[in-house]
Amino acid sequence: MTDTRVAVFRPDDDRLDAALTVLESLGVEPVADPMLSVEPTGAVPRADADVVVLTSKTGAELLPADWDPGDATLCAIGEPTARALSDAGFEADLVPETYSSTGLVEALSGRVDGARVEVARSDHGSPVLLAGLDDAGAYHHETVLYRLVRPPGSGDSTELAAAGELDAALFTSSLTVEHFLAAAAERGIEAEAAAGLEAAVVGTIGEPTRETAEGHGISVDVVPNEATFEALARAVVKRLGV
Repeated sequence: MTDTRVAVFRPDDDRLDAALTVLESLGVEPVADPMLSVEPTGAVPRADADVVVLTSKTGAELLPADWDPGDATLCAIGEPTARALSDAGFEADLVPETYSSTGLVEALSGRVDGARVEVARSDHGSPVLLAGLDDAGAYHHETVLYRLVRPPGSGDSTELAAAGELDAALFTSSLTVEHFLAAAAERGIEAEAAAGLEAAVVGTIGEPTRETAEGHGISVDVVPNEATFEALARAVVKRLGV
């Protein structure tokens, strides 16, 4: 393993463990700095919808075992979410080719005019999905299954970035970008950390995250074709030339 340092911001659960394994297998030194923590709300998706949309693996894992979607079409925004649904005892009827809110709207277009669509997700869901459902003629309802908060003490990677000691950063959602900058601001090093990212290789898991990063003045070097952590990690490590 080289001393190339790559920051990863996944929640401190099996996702972080898997991310560290991937990065170590690619020969780099992972810097684990979880920027998201999950707080379940205890809410349950409505059972009277024509279509139920799950937008994350976390949301699928929080479904009660006795929840019954009835005859609703069950949609998962990507394969990881679909697998989590399957593990929980539910099978996704629809998985869009593009793992994003826009891709899901495109997949549902022409199928939800006049339909009741239940969207079950976090408190930081993209407005693109709801706006797209409105445009498609659906009657949507949103259930917040969990809140995403920044864990206390997060932000060690911001100090490395500020010191010029971070080689790459892997942002897996818009919120990880925002929480990174908030952690840097708390330490009074936001400008220095941003400058450190400019000198590093910055990767984002998809276009919405890229847009958020660039909206905050962070240049993005890598956006993989496939919206998975492994694809992101491989693309960034390739860019590093390790």
